[in-house]
Amino acid sequence: MEPLQIAGDESLTARPMLPEDEPAVSRVLAACEDYLLAATGSPALAADVQSLYYSLPDGADFEQKHLLVLCDGAELVGVADAVAGCPDARSCSVGLFLLTLKARRKGMGTLVARHLLREAAARGPRRVTATCPQSWTPGLAFLEKLDFEVRPPRQKTASTAGNRHGSATERDLCTAVRGAGTAVDVAG
Repeated sequence: MEPLQIAGDESLTARPMLPEDEPAVSRVLAACEDYLLAATGSPALAADVQSLYYSLPDGADFEQKHLLVLCDGAELVGVADAVAGCPDARSCSVGLFLLTLKARRKGMGTLVARHLLREAAARGPRRVTATCPQSWTPGLAFLEKLDFEVRPPRQKTASTAGNRHGSATERDLCTAVRGAGTAVDVAG
């Protein structure tokens, strides 16, 4: 995949994560401690970047996994993780969409997310799912702004959380859905 120039801001791009991006992605995760504490109860760990490569839901293949870095000019300011064709061929599951504190509240995340949602819809998925800790209000507000239907946490019955295996510390995850079966379609 070629880098995507984000419409509305010439400096914003989203591109596939490369091995040489790992130190910067590690810094992004460390800068997103608010999310990690809400989601897992602990700050970023050294192995978190490597786990991005290998965390998949049951039945998914590595070819379905897409790791993207979000850049503002030359600076890497975010990371996104999605699995195409999950849980079915017409869906895409987002495991992570994080921006550093410095990059938040400037409209960057909304521009990038809307662009990626349009790109996904052009490739076929009609439904996008994500998870967000119930206690992480910035994430819930972001999902609602993007027209996701946010559903309250339910009893944990599976070992996966979003598009990856969940850890025992993950709790109270809301499910957010955009597309088929909700009031909003991803092409909109």
